[in-house]
Amino acid sequence: MDPLDPVITALHAESRLRVWSLVITVFGDCVQHRGGAISTARLGRLLGRIGVEPGALRTALSRLGRDGWVESARKGRLSHYRLSPQGVARFSEATSRIYAAPRHRPVTAWALSTEGTIQSAVPLGGLWLTPSEMVVGTKPAFRIEGQITDLSAELRASLIHPDHASALQLLHADLDKLALITADPLSHAAARILLVHRWRRIVLRFPDLPQNLLPESLAMRDPRSRVAEVYRHLTPAAEDWLDMADGEMLPMPAPDDSLGRRFGQQLPA
Repeated sequence: MDPLDPVITALHAESRLRVWSLVITVFGDCVQHRGGAISTARLGRLLGRIGVEPGALRTALSRLGRDGWVESARKGRLSHYRLSPQGVARFSEATSRIYAAPRHRPVTAWALSTEGTIQSAVPLGGLWLTPSEMVVGTKPAFRIEGQITDLSAELRASLIHPDHASALQLLHADLDKLALITADPLSHAAARILLVHRWRRIVLRFPDLPQNLLPESLAMRDPRSRVAEVYRHLTPAAEDWLDMADGEMLPMPAPDDSLGRRFGQQLPA
């Protein structure tokens, strides 16, 4: 049995697969740290491993070009795609949130204020609860800082949106499968894309809740640390595949230093 089948099936089963969004995930995870451009041969091989048909990929690239996300250039028989300046600008904030380092200590100081951001704030009684360290550059009409001394299980459970809890449970199921991948380098690269794509959709839609706000019923007590652990497992062979040549598919440029900074840890190249 293909070790990626359960994760690929789960991805396709959730909703209609947005191939253009999957392509953006590939740029962030496999392209930007390796010279910024990828050939259609390599992109097709990688996404084909995930079950994306060539026609769907061509349609996605055409859409991304029309929307100003990517630019293309012809080299020999192949087209090479890179993010446009506009695409890079859109990309930078998302990248920092996706690959941010896990918290190694519980939050002990909190801010309760009239303003919040999706990255870190949780709605609470008409106000926003945020780790104090995340409140920077804002001057809300009201803010009080201090410690949380009591937090009931009922209130803790109410702080996470049901869709967020469901997404984390699905991620947990994927992580258990991806952590066991020991197949060929292409499968590792595809597995890493599947991991980052699911994680990306979570962190860009929901607040990054600290562990001490998550409900005790949630299977994963520290999602970001677990994602970082599986990412580290998949990275060496995934990067090996990006180094490989096969027919028209030439090796990609060597990775830059940003690879080693992902999730705040030294990742093997």
